[in-house]
Amino acid sequence: MTAPPRRLTVLLPVLGLVVLAVCGLTVLGLVTVRVGPVAVAIGVAAALVPVAVVVATILWVDRWEPEPAKFLLVAFFWGACVAAITALLINNTAETVGDLLLGEGRGSKLSALLSAPLVEEAAKASFVLAILLRRSDEFDGIIDGIVYAGFTAAGFAFTENIYYFGRAFNDYGFGNATSSGVIAAFVLRGVMSPFTHPLFAALTGIGFGYASRADSRSVKILAPLGGYLAAVLLHALWNGAAVLGGAQTFLNVYFLIMVPMFIAVVLLVLLQRRREQRIVTAALPAMVEARLIAPSEVELLSTLAGRRDWRRQARQQSGRDAAKAVARYQASVTELAFLRRRKPTPEHEKRRRELLTALRTSRADAVRLAGDGSRTG
Repeated sequence: MTAPPRRLTVLLPVLGLVVLAVCGLTVLGLVTVRVGPVAVAIGVAAALVPVAVVVATILWVDRWEPEPAKFLLVAFFWGACVAAITALLINNTAETVGDLLLGEGRGSKLSALLSAPLVEEAAKASFVLAILLRRSDEFDGIIDGIVYAGFTAAGFAFTENIYYFGRAFNDYGFGNATSSGVIAAFVLRGVMSPFTHPLFAALTGIGFGYASRADSRSVKILAPLGGYLAAVLLHALWNGAAVLGGAQTFLNVYFLIMVPMFIAVVLLVLLQRRREQRIVTAALPAMVEARLIAPSEVELLSTLAGRRDWRRQARQQSGRDAAKAVARYQASVTELAFLRRRKPTPEHEKRRRELLTALRTSRADAVRLAGDGSRTG
């Protein structure tokens, strides 16, 4: 396979950044026109809190084999910009058509129950699909699907919350916890349900993650489709409880469906993290035999606590650069362990060589920086 022309490798990322920027500025402009700049500023401040909690949680999930930061950042901005503007335009169109066909005021219900779940989940899932198709070497299973889907959903929810918090301030001011206003909106969206969009998207991500490990072509198609349909149904149920039902219906859906679903996904994540640990631990003896790692490092590499202590010690003794080199070394070991479980292909062999180079380079950097630190200390 010939490498793409250099102009494409340079222009395509730049074009992608331009598209993200245009979509982001368009969304910001539309929201500002609707609620005003002061309300937008209030909305941004309020939306930062739940998005910080969600992002921190997803990063905690993604600890064994961390995804590249640049991809996670693009995933977030894809959700916040591209997915948000796509959903805004299509949902507004659906609302207008619904008002014309069903009567004034009914278009919003049509949009909430049909358009929003279908379009928003598809817009968020499109980035995860792109990663799976274009960078399959960065996709190692269900955890990766949840992480990428979660970041796109976190970005989408961030933009959506800015609008809802800003509109609440524009209409009712700050209010309080029991009346309309920013505080009530924050309690509902920032305290009770900050994980709703990531939960919907996680179902699609689970489907993509399962497909990434499957050998059957039909499973590779049906698993993501099933995950997407589950996300759409759960999203529609959530919107329906808010739009059609009263407070009791909403609380019933929240406590009887949403909370158990969230707990189920958390349990799945914990099981998958244990699976990842078993994969890494099983691969370490062979790496010792191949002299890729030292026997004394097996215990340090086999647990997250051991890895964290190793990085902390490197930082204390030799500085931040040494800790970063150790982190790169640990990540290379993990990716090699996962790659051993895949069927050998030319692409995987190329990736294996890249990881071996990264492992040896990062190890040499860590040793060199540790030596420099001991001399200066």
